[in-house]
Amino acid sequence: QAQAGWLQHDFGHLSVFSKSKWNHWVHKFVIGHLKGAPASWWNHLHFQHHAKPNCFRKDPDVNMHPLFFALGKTLSVELGVQKKKFMPYNHQHKYFFIIGPPALVPLYFQWYIFYFVIQRKQWVDLAWMLSFYIRFFLTYLPLLGVTGILGLHLLVRFIESNWFVWITQMNHIPMHIDYDKNVDWFSTQLQATCNVHQSLFNDWFSGHLNFQIEHHLFPTMPRHNYWK
Repeated sequence: QAQAGWLQHDFGHLSVFSKSKWNHWVHKFVIGHLKGAPASWWNHLHFQHHAKPNCFRKDPDVNMHPLFFALGKTLSVELGVQKKKFMPYNHQHKYFFIIGPPALVPLYFQWYIFYFVIQRKQWVDLAWMLSFYIRFFLTYLPLLGVTGILGLHLLVRFIESNWFVWITQMNHIPMHIDYDKNVDWFSTQLQATCNVHQSLFNDWFSGHLNFQIEHHLFPTMPRHNYWK
């Protein structure tokens, strides 16, 4: 599931086929049938992220602030001045492990993706998503039963969620987070991204998103070329 996530990311950024429509078609299959999520939802969120990375209220990936975490120096000081304390932020480095990585996919994405496609009437995406669940149940029901299937699905999403959150946050959250200052696009991308050490394992484990700077500057570049 994690590797299928990095794969759909490639198709979503139109970096596999030379024709955009081929990328869009296969993207729907990979994220819909292999992962059970809608392509329209991923495009809606991810394109906002690339347009304004780490810009509060414009990048959906930093919407954790301030209800769960105090992100960035500027926003943290702002909370202190306003004396708003939704959580014990001085301990957020401890409870991040409990709230963030384990919960995002199984507890939030799992229901929100269905809400998204039904609200926006994305029926093609819904059909692809249902094909994932039908295949999953037909494959494992004879082996595990209903309870076993639900347990397996929750376990897979729990492990995938930890994997996904660590990869996507390690190369953004350490960087500058603030309101949109309308600086030039190039500087916006560089201020919000950092790279992680290259190795065969890191390249595979992160889907080459350890090269986050290169990815944000050249989002349609095939990932195996980032190191160049």
